[in-house]
Amino acid sequence: MRGMNPALQTTLELIRHASAHRQPLRIRGGGSKDFVGQRLQGEVLDTRGLCGIVSYEPTELVVTAQGGTPLAELEAALAEKGQYLPFEPPHFGAATVGGMVAAGLSGPARASVGAVRDYVLGAQVINGRGELLVFGGQVMKNVAGYDVSRLMAGAMGTLGVLAEVSLKVLPVAPAEATLRFDMDQADALAALHRWGGQPLPLNASCWVQDQGRNTLFVRLRGAVAAVDAACRSMGGERLDNATVAADWRACGEQTLPFFTPPTGMTDACLWRLSVPQTTPVLALGGQGAEVQLVEWQGGLRWLWAPEGQAQAIRAAAQAAGGHATLWRVASGGERRHPAWAPLTPVLLAVHQRLKAEFDPAGIFNPGRMYAEF
Repeated sequence: MRGMNPALQTTLELIRHASAHRQPLRIRGGGSKDFVGQRLQGEVLDTRGLCGIVSYEPTELVVTAQGGTPLAELEAALAEKGQYLPFEPPHFGAATVGGMVAAGLSGPARASVGAVRDYVLGAQVINGRGELLVFGGQVMKNVAGYDVSRLMAGAMGTLGVLAEVSLKVLPVAPAEATLRFDMDQADALAALHRWGGQPLPLNASCWVQDQGRNTLFVRLRGAVAAVDAACRSMGGERLDNATVAADWRACGEQTLPFFTPPTGMTDACLWRLSVPQTTPVLALGGQGAEVQLVEWQGGLRWLWAPEGQAQAIRAAAQAAGGHATLWRVASGGERRHPAWAPLTPVLLAVHQRLKAEFDPAGIFNPGRMYAEF
C-alpha cells in the first residue's frame, strides 16, 4: 500500500477542520471552470497539490491520476502511447483531472463516444467529514450496486473532493476525415438524422455560420476503409486534417467566432440547450435561428439570446424533452436567473439526500449548483 501523500493528509485535515466549524470551502484546481454554475463562495481549497499520474497501463487502456494533475500533462502522456480521452474534455485554461470529472463536460465527439462519466472506472473521494472513500477500481467490470465514482461526474464538487481518478482510455483511430457541406440548419439536422441510421463512422458534427455561409462539418473516425467509404457515400468537401484539427479544438474550447457575443444584442447570454437529436430547428433569440451552433448530431444547441428570454427558452427546451442552461453572461456580470433549469421536487429531494450523506455540514461549494444545497 502506498504511503499517504503529505498533500492528501493536509487536505483531509483542512476539510475536517472546516466541517467541525461549518466553514464553506470552494474546491478549486486550475480555476478554468469558475464561470460554470452559480455562486463561488468559501475559502479556496486548492487541489493542485494532489498531482501526478499514479499508474498507466497502455495495454490495459487504463490510467490513474490524482485530482490536481494538469489535464494537459495527462493528455501528453497518453499521446506518447498513441492513446487519448475520446470524450475530448474542454480545458478552458489550466484544467485539472479532478475539475474535468467534476464539471462533467465533453467535447465534440460526446454523442458518438459517450460522456466523461462513461470513462470513469473508479475514484478516491474525500467526503465532507474528511474521510477518504474508495469507489470502483481499474477495470470495467468492477461495479456492484450504486456506481458512486461516476456520480461525481458533473457534481461540480458539491459532494466531495476528487483525490484520485481512474479512467478508461482508447487508442487514436487509424483514420480521420472532416467533410464540409453547405446547408441550412434544417437540412443539416435531417442529414445527420439520416446518416445516424447508417453504418457510418460518425464521430462529431458542428453546424454553424462560417464566414457568412450556413455550414455543416462532420468528422469521421475509424478504420481507413470505413472512413474512405463514408467519404465517398456522404459527399461533401473533404478538408485537410492538419488544418481542420485546430477548428475542432476551437469548437470544444469555445473559441470559434460564434462564441463572441453578437453585436447589437442587449443583455446577450450564451445558452446551452441539451435536447433529443431529432428536435427540429429551435427559432429562439433576438436574431432567430441563425444565432446558433449545433453539435452532437443535433443533441446540443448553443444559442445567443437575452437573459430576459430565460422562461421562453427553458420552456422550449423542456417541450422538446430537454433542458436549457444559462452558460455565460456576455458582460461577465451576475446571472439574474439560475444557471441550471430548476429540478422537479422528486429530483431535488434526491440531490438533497445525496448532499446530506456526502457532505452533512454543507461545506463543499454551497450554492454552486442549486441554491437549496
